[in-house]
Amino acid sequence: MKYEALQKLTDEAQRIVFFGGAGVSTESGIPDFRSVDGLYHQKYDYPPEEILSHTFFTSRPEEFFRFYRDKMLPLEARPNAAHLKLAEWERAGKMTGVVTQNIDGLHQAAGSRKVFELHGSIHRNYCMKCRKFYGPEFIRDSRDPVPVCSCGGRIKPDVVLYEEGLDNDIVSGAIHAISTADLMIVAGTSLTVYPAAGLLRYFHGKHLVLINRDATPMDSECELVIRDKVGEVLGSLK
Repeated sequence: MKYEALQKLTDEAQRIVFFGGAGVSTESGIPDFRSVDGLYHQKYDYPPEEILSHTFFTSRPEEFFRFYRDKMLPLEARPNAAHLKLAEWERAGKMTGVVTQNIDGLHQAAGSRKVFELHGSIHRNYCMKCRKFYGPEFIRDSRDPVPVCSCGGRIKPDVVLYEEGLDNDIVSGAIHAISTADLMIVAGTSLTVYPAAGLLRYFHGKHLVLINRDATPMDSECELVIRDKVGEVLGSLK
């Protein structure tokens, strides 16, 4: 019945916005952070939250890149049914924006173009000295413990680390997409990471839907809550 209710909402919607977290990509083989098997429950010399901080990147770059290459570059991952459905809706003119906390680029790989990457992307890396850009393969294949640009500057992944702020232009675009939508689908996120989770307060449309395997602070405010995998849910829709 819940799948049928979601089908009806998506059929009738004219401006759908999607807000997704790590759970959107787990069906592509990318582990999330906070589940039992996620990165936060794996053992390293330092907690992932510390490794993925600006301070750690600056002070211990070799250890940062050792972790980053090992856990943050899933270049073999492919879009799943959720990514593909969202791209299909965009081509049909129904999807006005995908707001994602993920950095894997799978929405674009599936064909989505209106994507607001709140936390950046592993597919963009830049020299901190001359601003030259590099692809993720350069980071993966570099023989240097810390990737270095041809000018000698250190290369940084264009991802938002802890202690860093979100890009204002991306946030503004996400707010516009959310505030003008008539249907918002929130999926694969615990809604505990701020300021990203705070963007939901800009939605004033008719229908708010949540797809997540675990409970979230927003459950009681949603018209429809589905406790299944995101890809299975969206992939079932016509």
